[in-house]
Amino acid sequence: MIKKVKKLIRIIAGVMLIILGIIGLFLPVLQGILMILAGLLLLEVEPITKFVNNLKERWKKRKKS
Repeated sequence: MIKKVKKLIRIIAGVMLIILGIIGLFLPVLQGILMILAGLLLLEVEPITKFVNNLKERWKKRKKS
C-alpha cells in the first residue's frame, strides 16, 4: 500500500514538474528545461535515467584521478 502511494506521489510530482517546465519555457522566471528534466527523471524515463547514470560514473572517475 505504501509503495503504491509513493509511486502515485512520484508520478504526480513528475507530471507537475513537466507542466511547470513547459510554462517555464515561456516565462523568464522559471527554468523550464531543468524542470522538464527533473520531471522526466522522477517518471524514470529510460534515456534520462541512462544519461544521469552516465554522468554519475564520469564524476566518480574524475574524482578518483
